[in-house]
Amino acid sequence: MEQAPGDERERLLNPVDRISEILFGLIMAVTIVGSLSIATAGHAEVRTVLLGALGCNVAWGLVDAVMYVVRTATERSRYRVLGGRVRAAEPATGQRLIADALPEHIARIASKAMRRRLLERPLSDRPLLRRRDFIEAAAIFALVVIATFPVVVPFMLMDDAARAFRASQIVTLVMLFLAGTTLGRYAGLRRPFLTGVVMAAFGALLIAAVKALGG
Repeated sequence: MEQAPGDERERLLNPVDRISEILFGLIMAVTIVGSLSIATAGHAEVRTVLLGALGCNVAWGLVDAVMYVVRTATERSRYRVLGGRVRAAEPATGQRLIADALPEHIARIASKAMRRRLLERPLSDRPLLRRRDFIEAAAIFALVVIATFPVVVPFMLMDDAARAFRASQIVTLVMLFLAGTTLGRYAGLRRPFLTGVVMAAFGALLIAAVKALGG
């Protein structure tokens, strides 16, 4: 129990983490851009909103990256303490401690084997936080910030704010669809594109809500 699940990752973050961060960035950016009043928007107003979207995602990415580091350290500390308790407990109590820490369907078949493997391994003296954790936190920050740009690029390329806003919406919906489809494929769904449709529909509802609220 010295290692929390997922300590040894071949890639930076898992697909759910990567896609979730992109979705957060996209939704936050399109929400802020959606607050722009297209009918009266001038260059100054557009610039202010775009800077606001970027600034908001920078702030959110920073918070999310810091919380990732905190969560990682907390989980590793919890599992390390649990490992010590299992080592010191009677076999039946140790199995129960492990079972309580696992999902029920896994605990039924894995608690005995996990206790045996735990007792065979030496105690870990590795630090709670490692270099890779900070790299992954930086990757989270980058994903949230980068997700802003597909939303704001049309405003940089088009002088007509209304056309740029429509293009921004289309790009956002396409990216939401692709992200949802990727999540569905990772989850092993038979029709992953349906997850993409649901995600795009959610984005469309969000855009509509922003407009209804005066965006």
